[in-house]
Amino acid sequence: MTVQGLIDAIPLSVFHLDDPDRPVEGGYCGDLLSWVMGRAPAGGAWLTIMSNVNVAAVAALADTACVVLAEGVTPDPPLLEKARAQGITLLGTDLSVYDCAVRLGGLIEA
Repeated sequence: MTVQGLIDAIPLSVFHLDDPDRPVEGGYCGDLLSWVMGRAPAGGAWLTIMSNVNVAAVAALADTACVVLAEGVTPDPPLLEKARAQGITLLGTDLSVYDCAVRLGGLIEA
């Protein structure tokens, strides 16, 4: 599954798309940034409701394939600016974190 495949399948809105062909190899749900830094898998989709600028830094450190802002959350302007500058794919959905994770899991397993 690629980032673009994920966007099309769930579907997700795009705030910033850096690499649509990057493989998505798993996922992680979490909002405590220090916890995510040490546990989110590289190449995974990170599902969160956090929308501050620190999300971009954590996504870069964890090397996530994309960040999905769930539950209708939109990125703060500094986050969007930082995502563009650092090449972080930033996506969104109105789905709950749980519902988005269930769909992601089904796609990854398929």
